[in-house]
Order: sequence, then structure tokens, then C-alpha cells
Amino acid sequence: MSSDGTTEAAQPIAVIGLSCRLPGAATPDAFWELLADGRSPVGPIPAERLGPAYRAGTGAVPAGAARGGFLDDVAGFDADFFGIPPKAAAAMDPQQRLALELAWEALEDARIVPAALHGSRTAVLVGAIADDYAALLAARGSAAVTSHSMAGVQRGMIANRVSYALGTRGPSLTVDCGQSSSLVAVHLACESLRRGESGAALVGGVHLNLAVETAARAEAFGGLSPDGVCFTFDARANGFVRGEGGAVVVLKPLAAALADGDPVRAVIIGTAVNNDGGGEHLTAPSRQAQQEVLRAALDAAGIGPDAVGYVELHGTGTAVGDPVEAAALGSVYGGRTAALPVGSVKTNLGHLEGAAGIAGFVKAVLSVERGLLPASLNFEVPNPAVPLDALGLRVVTGPEPWAEETPRTAGVSAFGMGGTNCHVLLTDYPVPPAPATAPATAPARASAADHGPWILSGRTAGALAAQARRLADHVRATGPRTGDVGLSLATTRTAFEHRAAVSGESPERLLAGLDALAAGEQSAAVLTGAVDKPRRVAFVFPGQGSQWEGMAVELLDSSEVFRSSMTRCARALEPWTGWDALAVLRGAPGAPGLERVDVVQPVLFAVMVSLAELWQSYGVRPAAVVGHSQGEIAAACVAGALSLG
Repeated sequence: MSSDGTTEAAQPIAVIGLSCRLPGAATPDAFWELLADGRSPVGPIPAERLGPAYRAGTGAVPAGAARGGFLDDVAGFDADFFGIPPKAAAAMDPQQRLALELAWEALEDARIVPAALHGSRTAVLVGAIADDYAALLAARGSAAVTSHSMAGVQRGMIANRVSYALGTRGPSLTVDCGQSSSLVAVHLACESLRRGESGAALVGGVHLNLAVETAARAEAFGGLSPDGVCFTFDARANGFVRGEGGAVVVLKPLAAALADGDPVRAVIIGTAVNNDGGGEHLTAPSRQAQQEVLRAALDAAGIGPDAVGYVELHGTGTAVGDPVEAAALGSVYGGRTAALPVGSVKTNLGHLEGAAGIAGFVKAVLSVERGLLPASLNFEVPNPAVPLDALGLRVVTGPEPWAEETPRTAGVSAFGMGGTNCHVLLTDYPVPPAPATAPATAPARASAADHGPWILSGRTAGALAAQARRLADHVRATGPRTGDVGLSLATTRTAFEHRAAVSGESPERLLAGLDALAAGEQSAAVLTGAVDKPRRVAFVFPGQGSQWEGMAVELLDSSEVFRSSMTRCARALEPWTGWDALAVLRGAPGAPGLERVDVVQPVLFAVMVSLAELWQSYGVRPAAVVGHSQGEIAAACVAGALSLG
């Protein structure tokens, strides 16, 4: 323990990718827009969610279930994309399907090609507590049961299905500890990463409200708001609103993420989990236990309460839960100079139950990343049982800039009705500033790279067109450097059967090509084709005669992979040649020229070996190699038959 009473910080864990499918927001960017605009998509229950009795008017929809946060489509699923037979897909709980889609999208956001994880120690942990699909299947009787039903509705398979699809061998767990499940999954993943049990982790939560009958349990429990509105910490608080959806994040130890060049969106610095251990009754929250889990997370992070600039509440808007949570927060965070800002995403989306914690977590990641606190909705007059001023708390009622803190630090809470409590602390990760100066050749290289091509693919022609439309919308909305887009498309996306290359000498021409591809129109800027099966690649290494003055100089300046390989080759050759191959290529004073046979052949060998390494760094690996003259030696070296040493 340090002099200020804090403990040594736990190993930081980086958030390198995220995805979400939430009411009114199918992507993280759309989710942020919803939060920043202070919108709520909560509305009437869709007719298709009502069973036959309710649709016929012979059953009464529980008052608290008449409204909620619902996804637009829970039935749609591209089974062929994941290689799942139609009958197996039909028997799968849509929560399994949603988890698969979110995992894939989170990996793409992390710039990881899913196939690269095959055989890796990647963990998959998914919080989930609902079993509506199993209930619907049971209601149809034994005739509806097939050989796929057992795997289709077993909740543990939600995580296992993702592990199977990716071929990963790390821990694979569906976490069910009540409404804190998905945030507890984050805690468990961090612990697995810190122990070295896993190298990376896919973590999230899914929750779908498929049967109105299951809402009757929450109604009978007294938890649902009859108004269909979540009034967190407000005097009108009378229960929660049901919500659904899910989110997945990709985690890695921060040191590993930085070494691998991963995009760091936020950093988890401390987590803690406990249980009430027996309160007034099984489902009554415990102020003492919540205080303890808050302090334990701060201890794990090695920081004091003053370092935290915002807490994303569990914040259900219930008469019992809100006062207990507020009192616990005030006792830990309340002795500050300025009141602690708090809010709850449940006022936007409703309560996602098993996925509630990950929804709040993603909100916190986006908030620290962007430096803005979104409003917590439906707050006017504080609940008399929640004396905010005395507790040192304040509800964020409108979007406001984050207070000047370095780093920006947020807490996220989630509490299960059985007493399992979780608190997570995370910070932003400032992007390092670009170098003040760049090599003289950088502008020319950047200009060339910015003109494409952009490589896209899809499992079907329709999927390829949809990818083009999504990319065009993204580029128009965010305006990224077109060269960066091209590099990401070429190196961080799976290559499917239907493919297209879009080229153009300006961003406008590239976008015009995307528009044509999306519309199914012919364009000179678009080349399309389909691959029946993966082609095997052969590398052919030529003999003397392929050299020219200035060859490879641009790659030496622009490619670390190529430059490192050339450096190794030059060091291996110099004891035998007496000159430096890099100096030859750059035409350095005193270096011999390529017109000499004893110079050109070793230099061509080094360039060919380095080009092969560069191709392989982009995922192009040869099934066979062949060479002529000194190209035979390069081929043998690339094949592993010869070494540089």
C-alpha cells in the first residue's frame, strides 16, 4: 500500500475493439449519436413479440411490458456466413446468433482478421440470463424438438458457439449471475488476461425479450415501471423498463496491444466483484457490500476516489435500488471538492438485464474516448430518498465536456438481484502525437497511397454491394484518409468469395466507384470477380536482368518489414562481399554499381527475399516457390531450405 492509502495498480487491460446492437443503434457510432443527442428509442412492444393469445386479445399484456427498448430485427441471420446449416440455425437461440455477429464486428473494429485467432488462447465470455427462446420452443411441444434443439437453446452455448466459429482455445463461458453478468464477464476476462491464461478476450453480453410471458415475472416481482419510463434517481422512480440487445468488446493486456500496434480505445485499470452475502432478504441490495466493491475496484486500480470523474450507475430507477446505490456511492466518492457526475444508460435504452453492464461499459468507453458526458434522461426532481447534495453526487442532465483530468477516469457499476456486485474503472488512452517531422519522401508516398485501390469482399454479390454502401457512408461521415482506408481493407478484413477492387485518383472518384458497386452499375473504376475456392500461390524468383537503378529505395523508406529484412540480408552478405547492399541500392558515394555481376546478383537475392517477407506480412503465403539463377537461392531461403546465417 502506498503513502496515500492506495495499493499497487493491477496490470492495465486495453479495450481495442467494440461492437453493439442496441435499441435505436446498430453500431457504436450510432450509439454515441443517440447518447449525445439525448434520445431514447423506448416505445410500444412490437406486435410480433406478442404470442397468439395476446395478438388475439385474449391475454392481457402486463402494464410494465407494454413499452420497452426493442431491436428492429431479431430473426434475421446469415447462417451461411458462419457456415451453419439452415436447420441448425433455425434451432439456435437468437442470442447465440447475436453473439456471433457482435464478436465478428468487434474483431473488425479491433482490426483483427477472425481467422488469425484460430488455435489461439483467446477467451470468450458472454453475460446472458434470458431463456425466452427455450420457453417458446417448450410451448410448441415435443414435435418441435429436433436433433439441434439441445445445442440451440442451452445458454452455455452462447459463448461456446463463438469459440467454435473462431476456433479459439481460451476459456469459453456464458456468465449468469443476474443483472451484473456482462460486467462480471469483463472482470473475469481481465483476471484471465492478467494471469496469462488468455492472450486476448472477447467479452460482452446479450439479452433478447422474445416472449411477453416472461415479462409477467418481472411484473409480479414489482420491478417494472407502469409508465414505461426509467426515472433514475428521480422522485418519479417507480421501476425499470425492459430493454434488449448486446455488445462485445475485445480486450488485451495494454503492453501486448501496444506491441502489436492495436488501436487502444480505453484502458481498464481496476475491477472488483463481491456479493451481498445476505441482507434483509435474497433480492434486497446491500449498501455495505456495494461500498466494499467500489473500494476494492479503486484499490485494484491504485487510485483514490478523487481521480474518478464520472460513474455510470446501475441506475434501474427502482424505489429500493436507487437509494441504496446512491448512499454507497456517496460514502465512497462523496468527500470531494466538487460533486461526482453520475448517469444511467437505462434511461435511454431500458434495462438490458444480463447485458446491462456491458451497455454501460460501452457508454463509458465512448465517453472517455470523446471527452463528453452524455445526459442521463428523465431527471427533474431528486428522489427524496436520494439526497444528492448531501451525498456529493449530481446527475448529468445535459451533454457536458469532461472535466479537465488526465487521464479521464470513469467507473461503471452493475448489481445482480441476487447480490453479485461489480465495479469497473477505466480511463481514456490519448493517441500519441504525430512526429513533428517526417522523411522527405513521405508526402509523395502518402499521395500515392491515398489513391487506392480499395479492396472489398462478401459472401454473396448482395453482401459485396452492401459492404460498398456501408463503406461509402462511413467515409462520407468521418472523412478518414483514403490511404488508411485502403490499408485497413487490405490487411484487416477477411477475403470472401465475391470481391471487388475500387480505384481512383481522388477521394471523389473512389466514392463514385463505391456508389456504382453498391448500385450494381458498371464502372471503369471497379473490377469485380468471384473465387470458387482459395487459389494456391506460388512465388517465382527471377535471375539477373530484373534490376534497375533506384529499385527498392521507396520500400526501404516506407516499409519497416522490407527494411528489416534487407538489413538482415545486407549484414549476412557483407562479410563475403566487402560492401553494403543498402548502400548499393541508395547509390551511396563509394558503393559499387549494379552494372557489376558480382554486385547485382547478391543485391537481387536480398531484394527478392525481402519482397517475399513483405508479401507474407500481408497474408500472401506461398504454397510453392521456384527460381532461376540466383533466384533459386532466394527461393530456397524463403522455403526454409537455406538460412541467412
